[in-house]
Amino acid sequence: MAEHVNGILKNEFYLDQIVTDVKHAKRAAKNAINLYNDIPLHLSLDYKTPNMVYQLSA
Repeated sequence: MAEHVNGILKNEFYLDQIVTDVKHAKRAAKNAINLYNDIPLHLSLDYKTPNMVYQLSA
């Protein structure tokens, strides 16, 4: 599962770029994860975002 998510982050959110600043890398990863959890609807989640599913289960 982690490898799948890493692939998505690299391919769809361009996190495979070389960065020299740790602060920038952390910010880019955080933004990509937030986008992944909030914006695209996921077929495997019945066209909901991960955050929607999480809120419904809480």
